[in-house]
Formats: sequence, structure tokens, C-alpha cells
Amino acid sequence: MMNFDTIVVGAGQAGPFLAAKLVNRGRKVALVEARDLGGTCVNRGCTPTKTLRKSARVAYLARRAAEFGVQVGPVKVDFAVAMQRMQDRVDQARSGLESWLGGLEGLRIIKAHGRLTGRDGGEFLVQAGEHILRAPQIILNTGTRSSVPTIPGLAENPYLDSEGLLALRELPRKLVIIGGGYISLEMAQIFRRLGSKVAIIETGPRLTGREDADVSAAVTEMLQAEGIDVYIGVSIAAVKPGETEGGTCVQLADGRIIGGSHLLVAAGRVPNTDDLGLDSVGLRANMRGYIATNDRLETDVPGIWALGDINQRGAFTHTSYHDHDVLAENLAGGQRSADARNSIYAMFTDPPLAHVGLYEADAKRLVEKEGRRISQAVHAMKDVSRAKEESETVGVIKLLIDEDSGLFLGATMLGIQADEIIQSIGLVMASQGTWRTVREALPVHPTVTEFLPTIIDRRKPLVMN
Repeated sequence: MMNFDTIVVGAGQAGPFLAAKLVNRGRKVALVEARDLGGTCVNRGCTPTKTLRKSARVAYLARRAAEFGVQVGPVKVDFAVAMQRMQDRVDQARSGLESWLGGLEGLRIIKAHGRLTGRDGGEFLVQAGEHILRAPQIILNTGTRSSVPTIPGLAENPYLDSEGLLALRELPRKLVIIGGGYISLEMAQIFRRLGSKVAIIETGPRLTGREDADVSAAVTEMLQAEGIDVYIGVSIAAVKPGETEGGTCVQLADGRIIGGSHLLVAAGRVPNTDDLGLDSVGLRANMRGYIATNDRLETDVPGIWALGDINQRGAFTHTSYHDHDVLAENLAGGQRSADARNSIYAMFTDPPLAHVGLYEADAKRLVEKEGRRISQAVHAMKDVSRAKEESETVGVIKLLIDEDSGLFLGATMLGIQADEIIQSIGLVMASQGTWRTVREALPVHPTVTEFLPTIIDRRKPLVMN
């Protein structure tokens, strides 16, 4: 039996940093991780994909070089080198994290699957490999994994999830993707730019289904312009062997066959809570496997907290990291609330799509049900000087403003540097700043952000339809 003050199960973006803060306060902490420190982000998500995205963007710009008066000749991608650059960056990030955490006095890292097994008096028991751990506090940060949809023939034919895709060292001749969400679209564009043919199959009515309809349409048009085939609103009848050895075909309900050398299933993710032994301590997950928490990230069982993707407060690295900061402050006597923050995120296509706060449909419901006076400003990226100067004119900027309070309710940006620009609006919203704050601030020229005052001045009452 090993005794600790706190046991952290899962070493994604919340667990390690919370563990570090707790040991620095003199607490004895166990960090239990079944796979690699850093979780999905460092090993299978943000770090590798954004590194590979850069290789894809360089190839894309090289092909466009003549537009800018630069002659480069034929462009050839060495896929193996690009993938090794990606892997080197992952290894560096993970080894840095391991070195830092391994040097913290009071922190015990246990590489094993962690599972609750019950209680011992007022403390919880966790089985971690051959070890039995005991502590009065449990932090769960176990993340998610790829969801596998029920499709006839899928289990009997070769397919990849996003992790398997990143393990490839030979470029797919044609990549067929099931799913039209953020992971799907990022991978579609990256592999298209690296030289693969790509097709996306989305059974829903549009790509990026949570976004405003016009934004989804713009994203679709952007991808199609790069030669990606997009099938929307179609049913999948079956997955079958391809015509060539190792290939796979997706048969649509209307009889069409979409064949490729590789099949990527990117149809969402499910929380890693099904083998945590939650029942042993009286903790329940909902029907989809998520663990409910209050605004302080406490579960229904006192002494257990759920952080990151598994608490259904946003499946993003930055949300998970923010969770650790909220809990760390509260464990020190603070009164932070996870409910106080606005949802903010980016999809890292090129150009990126970024969003904060409410969507247009949310705002319309407020107008209908509460009679709120809400205005909207929409501005095409092709009309922004900096975008034109850089020949990066794809996209749109959309702002939602409450006319009575002057507060921003939400913003969506598709276009050059949208992932950075969205944070200027996010910071204004977090600090309760008004549109006038942004309108009267002195901007830097020439930037995309400098157009925000102009866009604000062009806002109109939200059109209801």
C-alpha cells in the first residue's frame, strides 16, 4: 500500500501541471498514466498535427510561389522526412515533460492503468499496475479516444484513426475520411497538400455542424478549391475491400462507391471513463460516458474531481489546462468558477477557423425568447487590406453584440491569423469590455485586427429568418 495526499489519474494537459503545483505546496502526489506523459495533445494531437501542418503549408506556398514572383521549379514532398520532423518534435516535447516532472520532489510517476477499487475509511483506493495507492483526493484527467461508428463491414476492413494516420511513413495515394468535424478537416487539408488525393464523407447536412451555416459553407468551398472531394448529407451503407490490395471502399446508400488506399475514421471521440472503476466509489458517468461536475469541477463524490475532456466542458487542450488552474486555485482556498469562462477554440485548417461565445442561432433564440436587442457585423476577409496584401483572402469575420449592454456575445473568424485574432475578442469578453472599448482603441496598421473598429461600425440588427 502506497499512501499519498492526492492521486492524479491521467497525464494529459491538466494532470501533470496540477500535480506539479500540489507538490510545490508540500503535498505527496502520485501521477498515474497508462501511456505517455502529455496525453493526446503532446503525443497524438496538437503537437504532431500542428508540426505536420507546417510542412503542408510550406508545400502549399511553394506551389504558389510564382504568384509572388518567386521561381522554385517543381515541388516535391519527402513525406518520410516531414513525418520524421513531426516525430522529432513529439519526442522533444514528451522528453522535456518527463524530465521536468521526474525532477519534482514529492511526485511519484507510475506508468500503469489507474482504476478506482473502492474506499479504505475516508480515503480512496486506486489499483495502478501492481501497486495499490491510497489518498483522500482523486483527480481524474483521462481524456478521450476515437469513436468507432457502427457501419457494416468497418470492423472487417482496414481503417485508421487519427493516431494510426500519424504513424504512417508512406504517403497515402488516396485518403478517404468518414466524418466532417475538426480533426477530419485538418487532416484532409494536410494530406491533400502533402500530395494525397482526399475525399470527405459527412452523413450530416454540412461540415463543421456546430458552426453557422454560412461559415460551414465557406469552409467547404475552401477545401473543395484545394481539390478535396466532399460528400455531404449522405448515408453510408457499408465499408468493403478496395479494388487494390489493402485499399478500402465506402459504399454510399445511393450506390456510389468512394474508394481509396487508406480509410480514416474521424467520427468523434468518446471519454476514457469506462474502465476507471467509478462504480466502486459510487460515481456515475452519463450515457455518453462523461462525468458531471459543478462549477468548481467537483464530481458528485466529495474528494473526486474530473478535469479535461471527460467533464464535457470542452474537448480542447486549453480547456483542460484551464481546468487545472481553476482547481489549483480553489484547492488553495480560491473561488474560481469554470462556468465563468466563454467557450473559445480554433480549428487549425489553413486559414484557421476560430470562435468564441455564442453562435448566430444562439443569438436568434435570445431575440425570440427574451426580446434582446442584438446586432451582427459581417465582413469578408477579401475586403481586409492585410489579407489582400498577403493573397490570403479566404474567409469572413462575424461579430455579435448586445446593444443594451454593449458587450460582445460572440465572434467567429475564418481567415488569416483567425486563431490569434479571436483571442483579442475573447479577452475583451472575459474582462467585460464593450464594443466601444475596441472601437476607440488605437490599432496597429497594417493588421487584420485593425479592421475590428470598422466592422463594429457596420453592424446591423440581427436578421431573423
